[in-house]
Amino acid sequence: MRAVPLLKGPAVLACLLLSAAGAGHAQPAASATSGPVTPGIAGVVNAGTPIEVLGEGFDGTEGPLGLPDGAVLFTETRANRIVRIAPDGSLSVYLEQTEGANALALGAKGELFAVLTAPAAIAQLQPVRKVLASGFAGKPFGRTNDLVRSRSGQIYFTDPGATPVPGAATPASPPATGLYWLDRGGQLHLVASDIARPNGVALSPDERTLYVANTAGAAVLAFAVQSDGRLTGRRDFARLAGFRTGPTGPGSGADGIAVDRAGRVFVASNGGIEVFSAKGVALGVIALPKQPQNLAFGGKDRAQLYVVGRGSAYRIATLTRGVDRPGK
Repeated sequence: MRAVPLLKGPAVLACLLLSAAGAGHAQPAASATSGPVTPGIAGVVNAGTPIEVLGEGFDGTEGPLGLPDGAVLFTETRANRIVRIAPDGSLSVYLEQTEGANALALGAKGELFAVLTAPAAIAQLQPVRKVLASGFAGKPFGRTNDLVRSRSGQIYFTDPGATPVPGAATPASPPATGLYWLDRGGQLHLVASDIARPNGVALSPDERTLYVANTAGAAVLAFAVQSDGRLTGRRDFARLAGFRTGPTGPGSGADGIAVDRAGRVFVASNGGIEVFSAKGVALGVIALPKQPQNLAFGGKDRAQLYVVGRGSAYRIATLTRGVDRPGK
């Protein structure tokens, strides 16, 4: 692990690159910069809670993951590394040469799993590297994006295909998209191929419901998880306030999803962090300086919400806690 001091702006990236040449131990964080404050959302966050800016200038920010020691990992996808945020807010390079790792998950024994993008695959990174799946039905994945792992070892992940480019013509044969289930026996199943851009995934606290963000859609989807891991009963769970028409067409920008112990669902979207009850009732929106991409609970007792997006990392003290299980 190589240390990087806590800086803000492009200096963070420069310092990370310098750290790859070899540095000492992680330095304690300076006081985090206070950005905007949160609205009050009952049971979730007090009004006026500062949104701490932990760092900026990262080369891609994705996949936050809370660790048992209170630290949080996130990926710098384009920089090909994983960064660790210590409980005191200091930053250090946790792992390099990660094959474009995007989302992360933990196993019951501390194994680190990841969605890879170069090339697209689902893999275990630690303690040993091994690819678990790299394609389906004889065809490679397009651009695998997010994953969640259940307590029993079921893995659910998404492949939204290529990211739309503003002004680009729609291809005659767009890349296939998919929501997949990798069962405990290593068998891969295609659950749905008709979600326009399946993105973030998360499990309810009791792991009986799987939530899926559709970046191009107006609603978060939900599936019932059967005892053997199969997904059934697809339905619209909640409509997103961030749904609008942009340069690439209509969409909500729905990306990462996190769930708290009360079953509330937190979704990164065009509007910020949209919070819903376990029944899909909108509770409020936390606006951020930049559009969020992914989020996870972490820190002591999982009582802080860590959010990453557009090269920045944020932390918000909450009234609630994340689910007590490995991973997000």
